Amino acid sequence: MNTSLSRLRLSVLDQSVAVAGRGQDEAIRQTLALAQHAEALGYDRFWVSEHHSHPSIVGTAPEVLMAAIAARTQRIRIGSAGVMLPHYAPLKVAEQFRVLDALAPGRIDLGVGRAPGSDGRTAQLLNADRHASDNFPQQVMELQAWVTGQPLPAGHPGHNVFAYPAAETSPDVWMLGSSDYGAQLAAHLGLPYAFAWFITDGQGAEHALRLYRETFRPSERLAKPQATVCVWALAADTDEEAWRLFESRARWRMDRNLGRIGPMLPPEVAVRDYSVSEQLALAQMKDNALVGTASVVAEKLRDLAERLQVEEVVVITWTHDPQAQRHSYELLAQAFALKSES
Repeated sequence: MNTSLSRLRLSVLDQSVAVAGRGQDEAIRQTLALAQHAEALGYDRFWVSEHHSHPSIVGTAPEVLMAAIAARTQRIRIGSAGVMLPHYAPLKVAEQFRVLDALAPGRIDLGVGRAPGSDGRTAQLLNADRHASDNFPQQVMELQAWVTGQPLPAGHPGHNVFAYPAAETSPDVWMLGSSDYGAQLAAHLGLPYAFAWFITDGQGAEHALRLYRETFRPSERLAKPQATVCVWALAADTDEEAWRLFESRARWRMDRNLGRIGPMLPPEVAVRDYSVSEQLALAQMKDNALVGTASVVAEKLRDLAERLQVEEVVVITWTHDPQAQRHSYELLAQAFALKSES
């Protein structure tokens, strides 16, 4: 497969990241503004994530945020990346996303994951059942049925129970993952699959995608495998400016490794003296980072897509300054000749 520049599709994942000096509520409003900007630039999808009790990532309710995005956009697909399904009843999630599909017909992606999106104590407060994730495959199958309007089999407690509103369209269910587990489940159920490259720095991605494709079973909604990867990338007008902006992300990663999680710092504040071991970790991080001018980042994205044999890449970008984030997406849209709105 030739994932040429003209064919590679780009999408956006935004996590409503808290930044020092601004209120967390502003992060939510920045996500709304970014969704409108991404649509105008020609991006394919705009996904939002779910985290709980997280001082850095304050997007806690993707279904609510998606409704606001639906009201402010017309074309771009809108999705969750994802709903952490073990916290919830599949029927209620199906109802929420059917309402979203009524608001934005044919534009809704329902990405689901098994991870808690939080620490263990918070996860238990969301769902007191410590073993809820053990039922994840069953939950996904029930969710599929309710989302698509297919009846559950006789003998199932949900038989003859339906998620409304019904419509001619329905959300597309996606499986999210960063390991073999999600890849195998997506393949077994015939679902599209998104690998969280930005979480693992790519470790396990090629194996998971190969496993997904080799074991994929066609479903009523999907005849052949459909996969994407979510990567962290940052473009700026110069390499120097890109790496300067990257200091905020680098500091956050270094602090997180020490158990210190908080809002992103501005680049000039983020720089600190790192220990020898941290310097080695930082050097490795930079070696693997998709950071630089638009041409540099675009070439790295094309090479990655070709290596992984995907025709779409979802880009996540953190910056302290929202204008720098917007500009990064603008530069990549130009580099990939996305069809922007006039």
